[in-house]
Amino acid sequence: MNQPSNPVEDPRPSRRVFLKAGAVTGAAVAVGAAAAASRSQAEEENAGKLKITIAGYDYDRVEGLMDGSVKVDRCAARFESSRIGDMNRHVFSGPQSRQVSEIGLLPFILAFANDEFRDYTLVPVFPLRVFRHKSIFVGTDRGIKKPQDLRGRKVATVGYSSTSLTWIRGILQHEYGVKPEEIDWIISGGDSSAKASGGASKFEKVLPPGLSIKMGPKGKDESDLLLDGTVDAILHAAEPRAFQQGDSRIARLFPDSRQTEQAYFKKTGIFPIMHAVALRRDVVEANSWLPEAVFNAYSQAKQQTYDFLRNSAWYKTSLPWVAQEAEQTRQLMGDNFWPYGITPNRKALDALLQYAHEQGLARRRVTIEELFSASTMDLAEKS
Repeated sequence: MNQPSNPVEDPRPSRRVFLKAGAVTGAAVAVGAAAAASRSQAEEENAGKLKITIAGYDYDRVEGLMDGSVKVDRCAARFESSRIGDMNRHVFSGPQSRQVSEIGLLPFILAFANDEFRDYTLVPVFPLRVFRHKSIFVGTDRGIKKPQDLRGRKVATVGYSSTSLTWIRGILQHEYGVKPEEIDWIISGGDSSAKASGGASKFEKVLPPGLSIKMGPKGKDESDLLLDGTVDAILHAAEPRAFQQGDSRIARLFPDSRQTEQAYFKKTGIFPIMHAVALRRDVVEANSWLPEAVFNAYSQAKQQTYDFLRNSAWYKTSLPWVAQEAEQTRQLMGDNFWPYGITPNRKALDALLQYAHEQGLARRRVTIEELFSASTMDLAEKS
């Protein structure tokens, strides 16, 4: 049987190809039109609003600001994730293009007290708070069993005047009677957590007079200094590399730091504050309503996290007892265990201001009223 000869291909596109191409083109047009409509709607919604950039870490308590589900009243806000060292430098010596920024609280106090820094003002929103008893690490063979055993010892730190270190020294002095001048301080030449922190600003490197402070060998971080016997202990906001690696030569001074920190809160009512939120002063002067709007937005975003912890964390989070942990935290610290505003935080703020001055870091005792925008002094969170 003869095979049919190869047909000559019709140069015209088939109906199926034509329809398919038309469908693809139509879909692309539709997508473009939808995107244009979305942009147009966004532009319409943001018309007349104050454009602001907010910088901060991507905490769960600010997620609503990050994803836009929480709005800053009268503002078109954009959130930039950043690290504290970068944010501090941006505010103190950088372009200051961000109208709202998370900031290290002690560096801000020192900039205000020592350098007459007035470009930004604070609102009583505290994105980062950490109990600090967990941040004292000791060599397990140095015979250090209690805080008083640190007297006369060599202690490594990364920098000296960070917020976390100031809190630790204040706690050692006021809770255990160990003063900074009773310790030989070694500033490590490296930091095993530098990538996480973004580096230190100059206000975290203030060295007060009258203390024994030496610089450690260049290139050796705090873990190196402990493991080679140069120092007996470490004060560090983060967990030193040797501790993370499970080295048996390093341990926390307080083995049950959680229980120790809870006892500290019961006694003092203080939940140590690390970071605050700063607003560019010229923007506030031109928009007097902005501090309250920012305060309310941060509070609303935090409330979303509270709701998540109550309703969804028990099945969406990998920690087996996260719901019980949240419940126990509320029993100890109240439903609003991460409070914003001056009134519920006055004791913690006063303590840090006292430590900054008595440790020789701030040239004068700064007041809360100086640091925070006047319009925020009486702000309270909506229940």
